[in-house]
Amino acid sequence: MDFHLSEEQELTRRTVREFAEKKIAPRSRQLDERQEFPFDLMKELGGMGLLGILFPGDLGGAGLGYLDYALIVEELARVDGSIGLSVAAHNSLCANHIYLAGSEEQKRRFLPFLARGEWIGAWSLTEPTAGSDAAGTKTTARAEGAGWILKGTKTFATHGSVCDVAVVFAVTDPGRSKHGISAFIIEKGTPGFHAGRKEDKMGCRASDTAELVMDDCRVTAGALLGKRGEGFVDALRVLDGGRIGIGALAVGI
Repeated sequence: MDFHLSEEQELTRRTVREFAEKKIAPRSRQLDERQEFPFDLMKELGGMGLLGILFPGDLGGAGLGYLDYALIVEELARVDGSIGLSVAAHNSLCANHIYLAGSEEQKRRFLPFLARGEWIGAWSLTEPTAGSDAAGTKTTARAEGAGWILKGTKTFATHGSVCDVAVVFAVTDPGRSKHGISAFIIEKGTPGFHAGRKEDKMGCRASDTAELVMDDCRVTAGALLGKRGEGFVDALRVLDGGRIGIGALAVGI
């Protein structure tokens, strides 16, 4: 891979650096102290194409590559780790999972709003008994009628209490280990779906982290993201891109 920057990439880096220094830096300390999620800044970043970096223009994205993505996250994290983290998670987890595994209908339903920053996305795999160990997943999704009923609690969800849409994982086929876990898209306001405890973190405090609770949460069949039983396998693909963002975040900080 050629890591020399093109003129366009140098321009992207300068543009993001100037925005970060002018708009983010003056508020960074206050946002962190108050644990305040910067909705207005996220909308501005969406307007700049920075919340849909990797997605094509017909889905509302900027149509850029992973080198551009790394540059953008680095420059944001250089000024504010919280905003760098939120931009990385929004792009590479929730939105990217929909882009990689979603149907054409799901992509067109959700990605333009996420890419423009009109909606904030969350993605939640972790539970008290399950992180990278898929066998520990306790959240269940039971097929009923023309849809599913989800029950369980997720932890450490980035944007958990501020999201408009979330991708969550639940066991649909007990006994099949990682091949018994499916992914679902749940929208804010869905009955039985709400945020739980917000985490009081030691750092990146302006990037929201909270529980997601599903209490007999009923969703339609169209909420299933990807194939039944392949949610965890798709999650590993999503996390491959997420690790690039975490590396860029660390370099920027």
